[in-house]
Amino acid sequence: MKHCAGQIKYLVAIKELSDTEEYVRCVTISRHLGVSRPSVSKMLRCLANCGYVYEDFCNSVVLTPEGEKAVNEIFSSFNEVYMFFHKFLKLPKEEAHEQAIKFITDFPQDTCERLKGIVKRTLRKKSA
Repeated sequence: MKHCAGQIKYLVAIKELSDTEEYVRCVTISRHLGVSRPSVSKMLRCLANCGYVYEDFCNSVVLTPEGEKAVNEIFSSFNEVYMFFHKFLKLPKEEAHEQAIKFITDFPQDTCERLKGIVKRTLRKKSA
């Protein structure tokens, strides 16, 4: 499934915020991403139209089952890319997180898959 860079950033933010907070609100997403509330509303409308978040996002933003599936696909690439930036390149956690998001949004999926493979092989060799 192909997602635009903006969708990926917002889906990741919604997932991360929902893991730490009871309710994910537009203002929380706005602060988390450093964007305006109207920008959040516009993207949430787009995500709702794609079926990734429920239509009634005024009180709380909740991922649909399709949204959860999309987030899981995104995080399957994100985790290994984050590990590469943090463990291998020794970037601080926040910087590694930011760079991993940029990488998975800006680079082709094939490149992400190749990096995932390299990270997995390297970890297997280290643990053997």
